[in-house]
Amino acid sequence: MIERRPYSALGGADHGWLKARHHFSFAGYMDPARMGWGHLRVWNDDEIAPGTGFPPHPHADMEIITYVRDGAISHQDSLGNQGRTVAGDVQVMSAGTGIRHAEYNAERETTRIFQIWIIPDAQGGAPAWGTRPFPKGERAGRFVALASGRAGDGDALPIRADARVLGLTLKAGEQAEYALEPGHHAYLVPAAGSVEVNGVRLDARDGAAIRDEARVVVSALADTEVVLVDSR
Repeated sequence: MIERRPYSALGGADHGWLKARHHFSFAGYMDPARMGWGHLRVWNDDEIAPGTGFPPHPHADMEIITYVRDGAISHQDSLGNQGRTVAGDVQVMSAGTGIRHAEYNAERETTRIFQIWIIPDAQGGAPAWGTRPFPKGERAGRFVALASGRAGDGDALPIRADARVLGLTLKAGEQAEYALEPGHHAYLVPAAGSVEVNGVRLDARDGAAIRDEARVVVSALADTEVVLVDSR
């Protein structure tokens, strides 16, 4: 089963400094049929104007992954962490028992991110934050785990959930596939370009909710950059 969710039909809001589209219910957008997909709870497509950002605010008991598509995001938190994550790279914040953080676009250009929230396997635990580069060349033609709570994904940023966030780049005409275990849910979004997923066409920033498919075959109709979440 693959349900295409066109970008144009997503919920969202325009706050001036922030233009957001929501694949799932979030803030002022509520759709009872879109409260999550497996343990995936939030997938926001955010555009943040230069010199603006999210001021300090709290979170608890959530794994928050930021995939930077364009520009860069600068992070500060109540643990004293500071960092800058640039396009193509990823940061992870495990909110645990509680953390306050701020995310700013300190650049001269618009920053575009996917903000992905995954429900952890258990509540509590010490909060944590990390970032690392993931050169696109390393995921050319194959899915690479960017953040993961599964054994064997040691190069990925750790999360506290039985889930994976994966990246893939393909040139037009290329193909890659991903094996989806029984009972798992996948959600796939092309950050750029157009693809077919098991024959279903997706354009840039469309979503695909996938389950009961043993193989997820991605065929690039144009040069593409894909992000996929696999969770129970």
